[in-house]
Amino acid sequence: MTPSPPRPVASDTRLAAVSSRLQEPPPSGWTFPDLRDPEVDRRCGSMVAVGADLAPGTLLQAYRSGMFPMPGPGRRDPMHWWSPARRGVLPLDGMRVSRSLRQSCKHFDIRVDSAFDEVVAGCADPERPDGWIDGRISAAYTRLHRLGWAHSVEAWQGDTLAGGLYGVAIGGLFAGESMFNHVRDASKVALVALVDILHDEHIDERLLDVQWATPHLASLGVVEVTRREYLARLEVAAAGGVPLPQAFS
Repeated sequence: MTPSPPRPVASDTRLAAVSSRLQEPPPSGWTFPDLRDPEVDRRCGSMVAVGADLAPGTLLQAYRSGMFPMPGPGRRDPMHWWSPARRGVLPLDGMRVSRSLRQSCKHFDIRVDSAFDEVVAGCADPERPDGWIDGRISAAYTRLHRLGWAHSVEAWQGDTLAGGLYGVAIGGLFAGESMFNHVRDASKVALVALVDILHDEHIDERLLDVQWATPHLASLGVVEVTRREYLARLEVAAAGGVPLPQAFS
């Protein structure tokens, strides 16, 4: 199916915030394809919509619906919205930590949300191959962070930010967006730390989404699930009854 632009609507159903820190933004003025509809699921490829905006309410609606944004290839292209037919997820009890990575973990300090802007800037470095994070994306996730929905996990060596990752946390969902290194293994150490943060008494209700199962991520334990399976797990994770991990709340 050729993706169609999201359509403006008068209202939206919002899920209640699960932490007093969170600020629920105004609802989006856009609606997206319902990927739970078998006909829509059958006809949609991995890119499911084009257009809309990156307002906080729109982003949260998209994540709660199983989608995430990436800019089009042209500077002036509208935003593209993705829901991979084969979604990459990292089972919280299935991360593969090699002996060398376990040793690397001893050489970094982990912090959460102490340098969110710097982490996004590191991920958006224009010299990185296949870079996709532009100014619109950076600004949008910074706004989400200010509202309590986007978080960074950082690997430090002394006063130096060595690497890290950022993503969006909605209840039991952590949707990883990007990661970067300035020091070898730093981003993988941050991922190990994220798994530790999510590995709590609510582990069965949590979902660590990494979008696509690249060979690098697969070596760390990431597996693929169908879109239908992902949406079923998302419904449990982001339904509003799962608290944020303590580190994010």
